[in-house]
Amino acid sequence: MEFLINHWLDITTTVLGLAYILLEYKASIWMWAVGAVMQILGIVLYYQKGLYADCGMEFYYLAMTAYGFWCWSRKHQTSNIKHQTSPITHIPVRLALLWTAIFLVLWFVIWWLLTTYTDSTVPVADAFTTALSLVGIWALAHKYLEQWFVWIAVDVVTCVLYFHKDIPFKASLYGLYVVIAVFGYRRWRRMM
Repeated sequence: MEFLINHWLDITTTVLGLAYILLEYKASIWMWAVGAVMQILGIVLYYQKGLYADCGMEFYYLAMTAYGFWCWSRKHQTSNIKHQTSPITHIPVRLALLWTAIFLVLWFVIWWLLTTYTDSTVPVADAFTTALSLVGIWALAHKYLEQWFVWIAVDVVTCVLYFHKDIPFKASLYGLYVVIAVFGYRRWRRMM
């Protein structure tokens, strides 16, 4: 019982995370609402565990949740076909190159901030997953198919990192995320 009490935030955000990824897999706009609750609780969890970059990232996720919901809920007209929500597309090459450069700069800056101003014991991995997630959520908000590749990389590293930081439920969820992301990519590709 003490274990469950000590890990209630981990368990709750894990359940919400599972709902979120399943809604993302289905390309359901409701994933944004689930994500907002998960992010609010995630702020507390990550701060308690000393994952300061992940904690800070949750504030960005909250803003991107509103933006993503707005992007997904707009109606789009393509030729003579009217879409109820924005369509799934490929990321333009120029944006892929730009966002790769942004990711690398963010990774370095976040790593430097963590090593300079915090007692983080995992600054490289925490900075990596945070920087790549900042790019990934932007790609998801725009319904770019390639966002799944970003999440696969984030999920693998996060799974290992969270086991290391004693967040076992979320770590297991991120392991499951890898599998779901592979299937999500295939489903979104068929939906295009």
